[in-house]
Amino acid sequence: MSDADDSARPPAVRRVGRGSRLFQRLLRLGPPLTRDVVVHPHLPVPMPDGTVLYAERWAPRHGGDGLPTALIRTPYGRGRRSTLAALPLAERGFQVVVQSVRGTFGSGGAFKPMRNEREDGLATLDWLVKQPWCGDSVVLTGSSYLGYVQWAVADQLPPQVRAMVPVVTEAALTLAFLREDAFELETPFAWGVMVSGQERKGALLRQLLGARRAHRAQFTTPLEEADRAAIGSPSPYIQNILSHGAEDPHWDGVDQQARVAAASVPVSSVAGWFDIFLPGQLRDYRALRAAGREAWLTVGPWAHTAVGVQAEGARQTLEFGLPHARGERPQEREPVRLYVMGAEAWRGFESWPPAGYAPRRFHLQEGGGLATAEPGPSGPDRYRYDPADPTPAVGGVRFAPGRGGRKVNTRLEARADVLTYTTAVLDADTEVIGEVEAEVWFRSSLPYADVFVRLCDVDAKGRSRNVCDGLVGLSGADEITRASLRLWPTAHVFKRGHRIRVQVSSGAFPRYNRNPGTGEPRATAVTLRAADQRVFHDPEHPSAVVLPVRATSAAG
Repeated sequence: MSDADDSARPPAVRRVGRGSRLFQRLLRLGPPLTRDVVVHPHLPVPMPDGTVLYAERWAPRHGGDGLPTALIRTPYGRGRRSTLAALPLAERGFQVVVQSVRGTFGSGGAFKPMRNEREDGLATLDWLVKQPWCGDSVVLTGSSYLGYVQWAVADQLPPQVRAMVPVVTEAALTLAFLREDAFELETPFAWGVMVSGQERKGALLRQLLGARRAHRAQFTTPLEEADRAAIGSPSPYIQNILSHGAEDPHWDGVDQQARVAAASVPVSSVAGWFDIFLPGQLRDYRALRAAGREAWLTVGPWAHTAVGVQAEGARQTLEFGLPHARGERPQEREPVRLYVMGAEAWRGFESWPPAGYAPRRFHLQEGGGLATAEPGPSGPDRYRYDPADPTPAVGGVRFAPGRGGRKVNTRLEARADVLTYTTAVLDADTEVIGEVEAEVWFRSSLPYADVFVRLCDVDAKGRSRNVCDGLVGLSGADEITRASLRLWPTAHVFKRGHRIRVQVSSGAFPRYNRNPGTGEPRATAVTLRAADQRVFHDPEHPSAVVLPVRATSAAG
């Protein structure tokens, strides 16, 4: 029986294999209250337009009725696919309802990403609170798309909803990737490929075997044919992300940012320093706090699909959501809890960004130096960028499992199309927490070019590991231009004896689409032109990275 058919089985205790139990041990959630969980599958949920969506209910065999309900709305399937999300909660004080969103895994209608989640979400809540087993409290939880659906209804929740736990997500979702000056190709393309075949038999194996094919497809010119190269047929979602920028009217109704400040319940957000949605999630958190809402923020050293993200999401649902559902207060903690990389420790703060961190400019210097001193007279550094052999993305913010996070950058920095600028050895720890920016004075032989800046930590053995980065696309780049970049936020201690390094290049493919240098639309560009790039660092053109620093000492 396929995963799509699994929900048609009669109500029974779901058999949980060793893999699920092992995963739960990795989550370190503490002992369960019960292991005797019953799954009630194939519950019909009618929508106002007559479409029927299907859900399943996980609950203890005895005493499940009336428990707080955790609602998870997902496009990724029920049955075995929902075990790792639902089981830890159902064994520890919740009953859990997992619903397949419109057009997925047996639910009626067509799946149009992000288009129906408000209307369907509100109708689902209206149905849920009327069920005799539901009780009087509901918590919304889930990661990525499963978090976006929470924001879609956040301003119109019934009184039974007591808390939200959005995990590695944000209220605008896809739109963050579609900026005209920094088109992030990998995530929306890979997601479009994934959902296009997720209901086929053996979908997971097919995805694993097709990963290399999907990667190669991103080299396709024109890009509008890349979906055919990856999956053999057009994907409406991929075609839309290639053809419509973030400001295009095509995306009207997708952005839920306006609902964030109006959220009527406490919110605990879980994010990762290398997550694809981090800037938007921090924006949402600031909007909640500015509106006076009760809100927690937890940011760990995670990429989007890390086990630690799932563990923290479950933990916050239990430690924040469950007390609120019971009319109790969660255990006291600072509103902001950050994992400080380099120090490898968790620390609490009152706000994001935290107070006490002042911007400090580290200037690019002649000869590959980096220092707080103003640069002296010098000529520009040069490199050649060839989109036919694009500078690769190494670690950092990646969608693919295992590819994100902190990686050794030795091979990347050995490429001729990557410049590096490094401080002297630090004589004291230098703590950087907050928003990171860069200003690079730049000129290209072509009018269209990208500037990519990466902050790295070089340890005492000379190993360079990425901390955060960002990219901006320029037009008019054949004149000397100041490229202003906002890098990913971070919390990192550069330890005494280490060095701070900045990389400058013109790409990180396939995370970002390669710039063809021609100004052609991204979907239809077919010509790739190599460019000679120059980076300036002199008194008239003081290129720098701007770090929010609290330190006892730093390189001069």
